[in-house]
Parts: sequence; structure tokens; C-alpha cells
Amino acid sequence: MGFSLFANNGFSYGVKALRGKVVAAFLLAASPVAAEEVTVLAFGDSLTQGFGLPEWEGFVPQLEDWLQERGHDVDVVNGGVSGDTTAGGAARVDWSLTPMVDAMIVTLGGNDMLRGIAPEVARENLDSILQAAEARDVDVLLVGMSAPGNYGPEYKQAFDAIYPDLAEKYNTLYFKDFFAGLGGGDPAEAQAHFQPDGIHPNAEGVARIVDAIGPAVEDLIERAEAE
Repeated sequence: MGFSLFANNGFSYGVKALRGKVVAAFLLAASPVAAEEVTVLAFGDSLTQGFGLPEWEGFVPQLEDWLQERGHDVDVVNGGVSGDTTAGGAARVDWSLTPMVDAMIVTLGGNDMLRGIAPEVARENLDSILQAAEARDVDVLLVGMSAPGNYGPEYKQAFDAIYPDLAEKYNTLYFKDFFAGLGGGDPAEAQAHFQPDGIHPNAEGVARIVDAIGPAVEDLIERAEAE
């Protein structure tokens, strides 16, 4: 009698335990797979690289922190080269787009403007960069630049048109002006947020830039995750 009671209780416990394991396995299988980390290449010049700032105050670390604080599992890779032009970017894009890169932010053209490089040359170089990204199925956020007026209205019109035109051609995401967070792209209006050279933002300026561009990068991440 005692043995029979023990055996029945043991059998009942074993069935319940097995049933619990089956239910747990089913729930695990039915739950959505955790999203994998998205690797974003920030491809640009000194504005991306973080010129004149401690590493942790630069654009890439601040952007990565901003995104992670909002729950994104993301690794933002610093592909900024100080002094780089669109030609430099076109020359290095192939080896920069490693298999680990899921998406890319392109911020180039500032040094082309400073050197007075012809808009058609900058356009051709940016086109090459976007071609390379398209060939690798890498989603892109193209960040525009607003040319100063000292080269004349024709230069400004031709240069400013490069970015929206190419964004439409390649169906990339588009953010109109890297300096939008500082008041319309005019450094004179936001001098307090620039380093003494009047070209590169200080840490607070970078934070404002990140706040402005951050939602567009979130859209980029969402697009990359959907593919």
C-alpha cells in the first residue's frame, strides 16, 4: 500500500514536471527571436571623427549612447577621417563596407566646399559611395550639407541639390543638414556650440546635433532590421 502510494505520487510529479517542460519549450519556440545587434557605419570626415574632442564626446560615441538609451541594440562604428573629401570617401568605401555593416550614415562634402571643389565632382563621388552601398544591400542615411554663399548662388544651388537628388535616386533616407540641430546650419547663429575654429562643434554642439539627427538614425535602424 505504502509502495503503491509512493509510486503514484512519483508518477504524478513526473508527468507534471514533463508537462511544465513541454509548455516552457513551446512558449520559448513561440516567442519572437531577439533582434540581433545592428552595426551602423558612420562614414564621414572630421565632423564624424570627432575632431578636437575627447573620444567619448565625439559624434559617434554620443550617437551610440543616444540610441542605446532608447533601447536600440546598436554598434556605431567610427568611419570618420579628418580632412576627407568625397573623393577620399569614394576611394575607401569598398573596404570600409565589411560584411558586418548593416547600415551606413554618409556625412561627406564639407571639405569639398571648403576647397571649392566643383559640385559635379562631389556629386560623382557621392554617387559612387551610394552605388557601393546598394551593391552590398546596405541601408543608407545620406546627410546633406549646405554650401556657403561665398562661391556664388549657382555654386550653392548646384551643391545643395546633390543630396536630395541622390537620396531620391538611390531611395536612401535623407537628413537635410548635419548642423540642423544648431539652428539652420549657420555657424554664426550658434557660435557658442562650436570650437574656436568655428567649424567643428564642441561637446554640447555635438549633443544638439545628435538630438536632431537621432530620430533619422532610428529610422535607418528600423529599415535595416526589416531586411
